[in-house]
Amino acid sequence: MKDILVHVDSGERARMRIEVAVDLAKRYGARLTGLFAQVDSHRTAAVARMASESLKKAQAEGETLFNTLTKGVETRFWALPHGESGFVSAEIMFCSRYFDLVVLGQNDPKDNTTPDDMVEQAVLNCGRPVLVLPYLGTYSSVAHRIVIAWNAGREATRAVHDSLDLLKQAKTVSVLSMRAHDDSGAAQSMPPVNILDHLTKLGIPCDGEFLPDEEIGKMDMLLSRSFDLGADLLVMGAHGQYGLSRLRGSGTRYVLKHMTLPVLMSH
Repeated sequence: MKDILVHVDSGERARMRIEVAVDLAKRYGARLTGLFAQVDSHRTAAVARMASESLKKAQAEGETLFNTLTKGVETRFWALPHGESGFVSAEIMFCSRYFDLVVLGQNDPKDNTTPDDMVEQAVLNCGRPVLVLPYLGTYSSVAHRIVIAWNAGREATRAVHDSLDLLKQAKTVSVLSMRAHDDSGAAQSMPPVNILDHLTKLGIPCDGEFLPDEEIGKMDMLLSRSFDLGADLLVMGAHGQYGLSRLRGSGTRYVLKHMTLPVLMSH
């Protein structure tokens, strides 16, 4: 992990995103790029695809904050030329493709600086792991106690391998299996594939458990158990609106809306 992107805007949570990104950059010796992007509150300027004076002021303040918090780290600061909503979402997604990790913030319903769908569009379309920080709670460092949501799907596999650098430095790693546990013996003749065995072979000590089938929804159970384990990062695959898997589509959107801890998603 040598190249990290963090989203900067004039929102209250920008400082926390930068602080988390700086901590990761220092831990991995990475370059950190701050990308200022937000919706322009001046509708005429947004429609004309020009930055209003208020947006220019917010950008200057964002750059000052970024430079203040990133001393001792190799950095760059970029800014989008205007704040039309669709443009902001598209450019965040596009720029994210050129980094090892992207740090974004969960959409805050009380904050109108970013498009509602910006994070989801980035997660599902940038092709890179996206670390999403909740709009509630305080974090200055993450990925010391990691939980992996595992369903043996393509996206979960991608998320695990996208996060190997983080997993290898974590103090604890717990795998919460979203698959039903088969005690029938019917699978005894099949290859004994096991994600715990694979991670251990990579030098990542970990433990695992199956989430029971109960009335509580799987995503709520996943978030609740992550909290019980004291996790400061949930690693999971992200899914678009297709298929019938319990982790697909609506589950990803649910976690993005109701997350109670930082979440790293890959698609």
